[in-house]
Amino acid sequence: MDFNDTPEEAVWRKEVRDFLENEYPDEFRGRGPRRGPGARSDAEDAGEGLFRDKTKESDPLKRWRAALSSRGWVAPAWPKEYGGAGLDTKKQFILNEEFAEFGAMNIGGFGVMMLGPTLIVHGTEDQKKEHLAGILNGTVQWCQGWSEPNAGSDVASVQTRAVKDGDDYVINGQKIWTTGAQFADMMYMLARTDPDAPKHRGISYFLLNMKDPGVTVRPLMTMAGSAVFNEVFFENVRVPARNRVGEENRGWYIGTTTLDFERSSIGSSVGIRKSIESMIEFAKKNPQIAVGAKKREVQLAFADRLIEANVAKLMSYRVVSMQNAGLVPNHEASMCKLFGSEMQQRIAALGVKLNGMYSQIIGGKPEWSPAGRFGIGQVAAVSSTIAGGTSEIQRNIMAQRGLGLPRD
Repeated sequence: MDFNDTPEEAVWRKEVRDFLENEYPDEFRGRGPRRGPGARSDAEDAGEGLFRDKTKESDPLKRWRAALSSRGWVAPAWPKEYGGAGLDTKKQFILNEEFAEFGAMNIGGFGVMMLGPTLIVHGTEDQKKEHLAGILNGTVQWCQGWSEPNAGSDVASVQTRAVKDGDDYVINGQKIWTTGAQFADMMYMLARTDPDAPKHRGISYFLLNMKDPGVTVRPLMTMAGSAVFNEVFFENVRVPARNRVGEENRGWYIGTTTLDFERSSIGSSVGIRKSIESMIEFAKKNPQIAVGAKKREVQLAFADRLIEANVAKLMSYRVVSMQNAGLVPNHEASMCKLFGSEMQQRIAALGVKLNGMYSQIIGGKPEWSPAGRFGIGQVAAVSSTIAGGTSEIQRNIMAQRGLGLPRD
C-alpha cells in the first residue's frame, strides 16, 4: 500500500483543492456532511439533503451544481460520453477525500450513485437518453424500491408483484424504508414477475413514475424526529414494458451490479474523524455543558475513537489500493462499512457521556440547547448498522467470502 501521491496525483489533488476554495458557496461552508453526534443518518445524508422539494432549491445549491456540472463532477465515475468525468479509481478517491476534508457536499443522490451506473451497464439506449440527463441536471429525483415489510436484509424475498398485461406491467404490493420517496419523481425497484421460480430468478427491475395513479406514499417518523423514510403502496400501477431494465426475471442480477465505482468509504472515515475533533472543540468552548470532559473514562474514550478513526482511514486506503491494482474488493468493503457504522454509534454514545443530561435538552435555555444535538445524534445513529446492509449481513460476507467459512 502506497500512501504517497504520484506527481500526477499530487497535481490532481491540488486542482481539487483549488476548485473547492474558489467555487464552493460561502453559504455552505462549515455545513458539510458529518458523522457522529448531531449528524444525520447515512440515509439522510444520501444525496446530501437533496431529498426535498426541488422547486425550493436555493441559489447557492444551483451555483454549486453548475460548478460541478462544468467539470463532470456531479457523476465523476460516469464515462464522459454520458456526462460524467470518467475518472479512474485513484482520482475518484482523491476527489472524495478532498471533498470530505473540506466539508463539501456531493449532489446527485441515488440517481448518480445507483441508477445511473446501472443504466449505463444494462439499460437500452432509449433508457439512457430518457433518464441520465435528468439525473445530472437535478430535474428528476430518484428513490430506491428494495425493502419490503418481510424482505429487509433478504431482499430476494420481495413479494411485490408485476404481472404482464399487454404493453404494460401491473404492479401491486408495498415497499418500506424508502428514503426520500415523498420528494422523488421516479423509483427504480424490484418486483416479482415469476412467483413459481426460485426467489433470485423470478424478479425483474423496473423504472416507475411516482406520480402515476395507484402510488401512495406515507412518510415514517423516526425516533430522531425526521421523516426521511417512507412506506410506498402500489395498487394496480401500470408501468410500460419499455421501463423494464434488462431481461424479465433477471432483475436480481441487475440489482447486484457493482453500482458504486468508489467503495472505499473515505468520505465516512474523514467525516468521523472531523466529528470527533468537533466534539473536542465543543468541550473546550462549553466547559459548563461538557461536564464529562474531566472524567478519565471520557478522555480515554476520545483517544480510542481517534485511533479508530485512523484505522477506518487505513481500511479505506486498503480498498482503494486493491481497486487501483485491478482487484475487486468484496469483504474488504464490508469491513469498511461495518467498522464505520458501529464506530458512528460509539462516537454518538461518547457525545452523550461528554455532555451528560444536557444532551437530553431540546430547546430550553439558549446556553443549554447546543448540547441537545448529542442526544439526537445518539438516537439517529441507531439506524447506521441497519441502513445499507445490516451488521449481520456484513459479518456474513466477511465470514464466507473473507474467511471461507460455510453457510449455516
